[in-house]
Amino acid sequence: MKQKTVFIVTAVLLLLVFAGGAVFFNQRKAEQADQAAAHNREVLVRFHSPTEGNASAPVHIVEFFDPACGTCREFYPLVKNMLKDNPGKIQLILRYAPLHPGSDQVVKLLEASRMQGKFWQTLERLLAAQPNWVINHTSRLDLVWGQLDGLNLDMARLKEDMNSPEIARVIDQDVADGKAVNVTATPEYFVNGKPLPSFGYEQLKTLVDDALRTANAG
Repeated sequence: MKQKTVFIVTAVLLLLVFAGGAVFFNQRKAEQADQAAAHNREVLVRFHSPTEGNASAPVHIVEFFDPACGTCREFYPLVKNMLKDNPGKIQLILRYAPLHPGSDQVVKLLEASRMQGKFWQTLERLLAAQPNWVINHTSRLDLVWGQLDGLNLDMARLKEDMNSPEIARVIDQDVADGKAVNVTATPEYFVNGKPLPSFGYEQLKTLVDDALRTANAG
């Protein structure tokens, strides 16, 4: 009988130790995630980045994207719907990660269009027409020009601005920041500094919903 009691007590103690260890591990993991998010925030947001939504929103989605990326094209309306469904609560910040061959030139074009106040219109036009100018995963700038009809862009100025040192600095900074937070594919998302645990729309939505709940609780 004594032996049975000792066995039960030992088993209970082991369970308590295991439970305590699990709690400590989860707390430590949460602390590490918060520390990583704080570090990420230092390099995720730059003054030059295109943004949409309330600058004072409690939830910031930073997206590293490549205009030639098919998945970026698929996710773009989904993220825009998040902003629409949560007015004033989410801000989208775009960063460049031109990983496809030739995409650096298209990114320059986007930045040059921003100098004319036409960034979002140009981006949406290029995403919609992506199959027409991305051939075998390669961006073809020669096929891009025909997609810009009707946007009222000053094409001579656009082509001149594309080669400006200012635009080169913006792209270099985004590429460097992408490397600093280990961006190796697009789209890559960070929500209030936290990366997705794994890639997928549900994972992104969960991270956004958690951030919204935390903001509402505060």
